[in-house]
Amino acid sequence: MYLLGKRITNLRTMTVTNPYNKQVIDTIGQSEEKDVQRAIDIAHKGSRVLKRMPAGDRASILEGAARIIKEKEDDFARTICLESGKTICEARGEVRRAIQTMKLSAVAALEMTGETVRFDLGGSSTKMGFYERVPLGIVCAITPFNFPLNLSCHKIGPAIAAGNAVIHKPASVTPLSAIKLAEALIDAGLPLEGISVLVGPGSTIGMAMVKHEAIRKISFTGSLDVGRLITKNAGMKRITMELGSNSAIIVFKDAPLPYVAKKVKIGGYALAGQVCISVQRVYVEQEIADKFLGELSLEVRGIKLGDPLKDDTEMGPMIDEGALNKASVFCDDAKKHKGILLLGGRPEGNFFLPTIIHNTTEDALVVKEEAFAPIVVVNTFTSIEEAIDKVNNTKYGLQAGIFTSDISKALQSAQAIDAGGILINEYPTFRVDNMPYGGTKGSGLGREGPKFAIREMTEEKLIVFDRLPT
Repeated sequence: MYLLGKRITNLRTMTVTNPYNKQVIDTIGQSEEKDVQRAIDIAHKGSRVLKRMPAGDRASILEGAARIIKEKEDDFARTICLESGKTICEARGEVRRAIQTMKLSAVAALEMTGETVRFDLGGSSTKMGFYERVPLGIVCAITPFNFPLNLSCHKIGPAIAAGNAVIHKPASVTPLSAIKLAEALIDAGLPLEGISVLVGPGSTIGMAMVKHEAIRKISFTGSLDVGRLITKNAGMKRITMELGSNSAIIVFKDAPLPYVAKKVKIGGYALAGQVCISVQRVYVEQEIADKFLGELSLEVRGIKLGDPLKDDTEMGPMIDEGALNKASVFCDDAKKHKGILLLGGRPEGNFFLPTIIHNTTEDALVVKEEAFAPIVVVNTFTSIEEAIDKVNNTKYGLQAGIFTSDISKALQSAQAIDAGGILINEYPTFRVDNMPYGGTKGSGLGREGPKFAIREMTEEKLIVFDRLPT
């Protein structure tokens, strides 16, 4: 763990292993519940310092951290690759995005403003005033394994930009990127009390932070089940939740099928499908279904699995054995629900083979739940209303994609689909780091993207002036 600018080792330790070959990468100290109070005491001091710090200084720290990450780009990318199992090319892309996220957070720090308030609308002509945005205090950031650097930046960057101190609990399997990020921030000039990193089980140290009254804000990315548990135990806190999804695409018959197939290949199988907005469901107009499946199968058969550190590897391993078993259960269930397994459907070592399932019923697990695996199910529709109903028939609502050259169909679908983001002629796995990102229904609460996250990490403070009687 990381406290007051130092890596701390407890008597209890934990190993970080490479999902590709199961080799131990590092052994680090595991945090315990007593460490939570220590981190909170540190963060109390940090929040007071950061609140007083000029916004320009906070922006300079974030810009400095971005420069340090850039200087150490290869080291960060290799660390991400080794601890998460994503390919080195995917890891490099994540590092570039993290740099951009920190820069966007620096800009957001400078743009954090309030507004004047019109008191004469209520009949008082002598009063004038304004509100400003002030930091909440201590932000708890809980992040997943699949984007161990950039999703951390999406929480930590805006929190610091707004003047909050941060306690970060990364996923237990990918803590090394988080510690390196904290070190970069301290090296860039962040006060030692501004950030702490606690490493350990969410059920113990994570829940201790969730329940602690001193924590004013929880920013969590993870599963719907854990999100529900957090909201149940958090009490009087601000909460941002970026939860699961089973993102869908509608493909109309006028869409260029080879192009769409290439998009589904990237959107469904990048990071071995372990992405919240991974393409999982594809609804294709019935008369072009066979042709589309041919195009998609051609693309997916060509995906190269292998050592994630090699530049030509296109898909890495699953994060752990539990993820492999879950993917197998989804495929077995699909076959029980009339699904035709066209490709993959089974583990091979630490990999799960890229999988295409066709024509399963809408009550199959692969349609209803989040697979978080390299599995894409392709079903058909005959009318736009049927396609929209099928896309919406889920407890999730993060992002969805529509492929068509017909603007009327695109708009009708976009307006009717219940999701946080609708992408026309793009896969729902698309995200740039300045856009408002978040979902509806079981996919979450609030929005990320530095400009939007700052709204969730501050509160309005009203200041009113009146004239004294003469």
